[in-house]
Amino acid sequence: MEYVNGMRAGALSSVTWTKSRHSNATGNCVELAALPGGRVAVRNSRDPLGPALIYTREEIAAFVAGARDGDFDAVLD
Repeated sequence: MEYVNGMRAGALSSVTWTKSRHSNATGNCVELAALPGGRVAVRNSRDPLGPALIYTREEIAAFVAGARDGDFDAVLD
C-alpha cells in the first residue's frame, strides 16, 4: 500500500491508533499510528474515517521535541 497525505484514515485498517492520555472526554485530540516502513499517520479523533496526514519518523520526532521545549506554546495564547 502507498501512504500519501490526505488518504482516508479508514483505509489504514491494519494499524493501531494511539491518542494522548491528555485527551479529554469530548474527543478534542489527534491520534497517531505507526505505519509499515517507519512513517507515522495522524488523524483527527472526531473524524476517524477522514483524512490522515503522513509524516516521516524524523518529522514527528522534531515536532515532539519542539512541543516538549515549548516552541509551539504561542499558538495556544
